[in-house]
Amino acid sequence: MNTRLYVGNLSYDTTDDGLREAFQQIGPVRDATVITDRYSGRSRGFGFVEMENEQAAAEAIAQLNETVLDGRTIRVAEASPRPSGGGGRDDRSSSYDRW
Repeated sequence: MNTRLYVGNLSYDTTDDGLREAFQQIGPVRDATVITDRYSGRSRGFGFVEMENEQAAAEAIAQLNETVLDGRTIRVAEASPRPSGGGGRDDRSSSYDRW
């Protein structure tokens, strides 16, 4: 099991510190981050928590999934790894090499 957890359906009022405090009740937290929009700075409604070990991560999922934090029922699950690859444009969307 991964020690990095996805936390979804967060209130827009939830902060990094509030997220950390909720998960520290279960076990030691390495990092807690609410993801924000890069332009507005507003929460995007989800975040990530990295627990100190796999046992604490499993306990956090079992105890905190479908519980209320800051007035919202949160979803807690093991975080999926980011897909590799770049994003950006693929060859089909470029018209430059067709000339």
